[in-house]
Amino acid sequence: MLRTMTTLTKDQVLHIAKLARLTLTPEEVDKMTKELSSILNYIEILNEVDTTSVEPTAQVTGITNALREDAVKPSEAKPDDLLGASPLPITEHQIQAPHAHG
Repeated sequence: MLRTMTTLTKDQVLHIAKLARLTLTPEEVDKMTKELSSILNYIEILNEVDTTSVEPTAQVTGITNALREDAVKPSEAKPDDLLGASPLPITEHQIQAPHAHG
């Protein structure tokens, strides 16, 4: 079967980066264009594999219900010690975070 190669354009990579809220340098755009195109081509190869006789599998380890009981333990941490770990300014025992909307 003749396979077509998927090649993303730089504009498509920039659009993907924008959706992911990433800022890429021109070098990173070039690198991501090649790498993402390579990934898409590999997926096209995998799509050609005949899996009609393969049973669907959710997991392969055989482990079921690997959960533990929640145990609430009191903290020995002091509020002032926890606030002191913040790189942001502290105002009236609260961390002063930057505004989310400018």
